[in-house]
Amino acid sequence: MPSSTPTASPAAVPAVHAHRGCPDAALGIAENTTGAFARARELGADGVELDVRRTADGALAVHHDAELPGLGPLCRLRVSELPDDVPLLADALAACGDLVVNVEVKNVPIEVDFDPEDEAARLVADTVAESRDEGTTIVSSFWLPSLEAVHRRHPALATGLLLASWADPLGGIELAADTGCRAVHLPVALVGPDTVVAARAAGLAVAAWTVNDPDDLDRMADLGVDTVITDRVDLAVSRRALRR
Repeated sequence: MPSSTPTASPAAVPAVHAHRGCPDAALGIAENTTGAFARARELGADGVELDVRRTADGALAVHHDAELPGLGPLCRLRVSELPDDVPLLADALAACGDLVVNVEVKNVPIEVDFDPEDEAARLVADTVAESRDEGTTIVSSFWLPSLEAVHRRHPALATGLLLASWADPLGGIELAADTGCRAVHLPVALVGPDTVVAARAAGLAVAAWTVNDPDDLDRMADLGVDTVITDRVDLAVSRRALRR
């Protein structure tokens, strides 16, 4: 008797995206740096995930946290005050070469650099449109208005809604589809057959983050996830090779 539980079709092998590039403390390579992005290419990643925040003088700096240790909020610093290893978005995109790039716009109301006008999102869209093939880039964010701003600015540029670990994944999938996103980015714990099937039905690609456990890497592949975002690119690439 057939099961009434929906199942996702095992997809081909998921793409491997390097979470903030591939840092290596032993080599002096920090996350979200041009060196980390170059290393991701060397290790065989298909893409890179990176984070963007706006500086005091309106530039786009690639950095995860709202504050720089010892320097204060990044939004209060000018480009000339940034450490050498904090790249601007255009330089980061150049370092990624032909890799797919997932640009996460960091913009949430609880942080010091909250951007209610979504100016950073529009600048990201402009920078991507000016510097690379829009088909190799996706802009993601937890803040839906930022994604809507990107879509209004450059409708051809793909957007992906990031969901937090406490979110309702099915509700988030519906919201992403209703607002023109092409993907939903789910924490690995929220990815299951039901969520993948729902995303497929809504016409959305599925990216899972942050997938570091070998069993989770295999589970994501079995579920048909499109992309795994991982800190362990070497492991993800090696497990992918076993499936080919």
